Amino acid sequence: MHRLIQTLTVIATILVALPFHSLSAQNSIIPRPAEMSQQDGEFEITAQTCILVEAGLETKGRQLADLMESATGLKLQLVSGSDSAGKAIALKLDPELAHLGEEGYALTVRKGGVVIRASQPAGIFYGMQSLRQLLPHEGVGRSVRCVSIEDAPRFSWRGFMLDEARYFKGMDVVKSLLDEMALLKMNVFHWHLTDDQGWRIEIKKYPKLTEIGSKRMDTQVGGWNSEKFSGVPHEGFYTQEEIKEIVAYAAQLHIQVVPEIEMPGHASAAIASYPELGTQSEPIEVPTRFGKHYPCYNAADENVYRILNDILDEVVTLFPSEVIHIGGDEVRFEHWKQSNDIAELMQREGLKTPADVQIYFTNRISRDIEKKGRRMMGWNEILGDDLHGFLKDGQTRSAATLSPSAIIHFWKGNPALAERAIREGHDVVNSWHAYTYFDYGYKGISVLKAYSFDPVFKGLSPEYYDKVKGFGCQMWGEWIPTRVSMENLVYPRIAACAEVGWTSLDRKDYVDFVRRLENLTKRWDRLGIHYDRSSWPYMNEEQGKLPIAGTWELGDIQTEVTDLQWDVSQLIDGAGTFDVVMAYNRGAHGINISEVTLLQNGKTVDSDVHEGFAGSQSRHIIYRLKVDTYLPDAVYTLRAKVSGSGGNRSWGTVHLSQSH
Repeated sequence: MHRLIQTLTVIATILVALPFHSLSAQNSIIPRPAEMSQQDGEFEITAQTCILVEAGLETKGRQLADLMESATGLKLQLVSGSDSAGKAIALKLDPELAHLGEEGYALTVRKGGVVIRASQPAGIFYGMQSLRQLLPHEGVGRSVRCVSIEDAPRFSWRGFMLDEARYFKGMDVVKSLLDEMALLKMNVFHWHLTDDQGWRIEIKKYPKLTEIGSKRMDTQVGGWNSEKFSGVPHEGFYTQEEIKEIVAYAAQLHIQVVPEIEMPGHASAAIASYPELGTQSEPIEVPTRFGKHYPCYNAADENVYRILNDILDEVVTLFPSEVIHIGGDEVRFEHWKQSNDIAELMQREGLKTPADVQIYFTNRISRDIEKKGRRMMGWNEILGDDLHGFLKDGQTRSAATLSPSAIIHFWKGNPALAERAIREGHDVVNSWHAYTYFDYGYKGISVLKAYSFDPVFKGLSPEYYDKVKGFGCQMWGEWIPTRVSMENLVYPRIAACAEVGWTSLDRKDYVDFVRRLENLTKRWDRLGIHYDRSSWPYMNEEQGKLPIAGTWELGDIQTEVTDLQWDVSQLIDGAGTFDVVMAYNRGAHGINISEVTLLQNGKTVDSDVHEGFAGSQSRHIIYRLKVDTYLPDAVYTLRAKVSGSGGNRSWGTVHLSQSH
């Protein structure tokens, strides 16, 4: 992994210079398909194009009609049956594609029409998402390049987690995230709904959970060690009707919603609502400070288990997901250590450490969840390992055994812990924090680093690969009070993570991925979704390691439009697609770029016309050019139409490299 990051960083620091234009259709899909070939020609979607659906796919047909109207402005008519006299987009269930799994699909685009085939409706849905991305970009183009795709995901669990316990966001934000997850073929929305700083789900039997637990009087701001507070109360929760609406909305997008109801730690909001739930049974307030708090559920009190079971009864009626997440992370053991009730429990049950108490508690909850026909999932502290040094006294882990049906959500600790869990029979979802925690910011987890993650643990025996069900990326909520602050951390890294979950390792290509972000950034621009630009570097001292086509300097640039030319014959050694990077290095002025052209013996081979700017805030600086017929003895010239932005004091480097 380290070698991969080193290799790609050299290229990425130059090519990841903000959104990119001039993408060919065959290279626009995120996540990258398993197999894809391009043919000559295009299929144009017109007002006469119909959507042809077989029996049982009418819902998918209506979904596609809505998607195409959004993308093209055209209202396409649905036609039932298996054949159409005119040009159509056909949806077909095909049992012969069962080898691609429930989510796999085949997409064929010809001049005469489009066919999406799959063995299951989920595959049809994902084929529809690929078709959307083949359009130039939503709201503009209606022509799709002829291609043939056969595709299926690498992992079955491709998750995104939103923490709303810290800051309540509301239905519109959640639905927007679900829409983008669906486009990126992510299929698990992990919804963190309860924590110390807020309880966000209505439980009718225990109304104080939202009457009290969903409100806090103030909020820490400025970072973990800050003594500053906002001075503004914060509150909010989802009614059960709202949750049902969101779950139904997600189901239409083939996304399962997995709720997380934290226990036995991170329980302050619940204990503030019902003090009898706590080990100390004393009134507390919903915390206004972030971090790890001491209150936790009383694992020795049968009444606590009864109440939690009642809560879970209502949770499972709201969420049809096979999995119920209980958190289980960062349990502070001090209150248990001070409790006579816990001491009696430990003596009665033969429990040696507080970690044993947690496994005792977790196994009881797991049994209750299993009785409801579901499986329990929790962060890997539920295995009993002392990841945070809370046990003290030389203890490193619990001697108790966790229920083997529990799914382990690995986020911290030595990967050997995860391998041990797998050998003990547990399924694992890998969310190693150093690659998947979006709250870390871009200095900690760049787009490149997120993309480089491999959920299969290094050194894991191949016989256990199928126990790694996938991975999740997490948007923890302490420092995202607004939608904008959240979106800037989520986008574009969620797209990188989507490719981690779907695309096989041998098909991953970071530079190519960055180019394919063009369609997504245009979509996000159109929808008003905020995405971070500043994390994408422009140039650094490694620039000379990529092929240099030429330079510009003081005196080359005029304030009016002029042509710059460079001989690139030594860099063109065959037919193919080439990317030109107009990379600003220094100077008081940037340059405006309107067109880059490749000439063969003085005649135009290909041109890319779009507005770019190379400067301290570069944007759209990659230009793509295609050579269909290569002449070994020809002179190849690169020409760029540029003008100085406010002056001519500008220095830069032009790079040319063949794309993949």
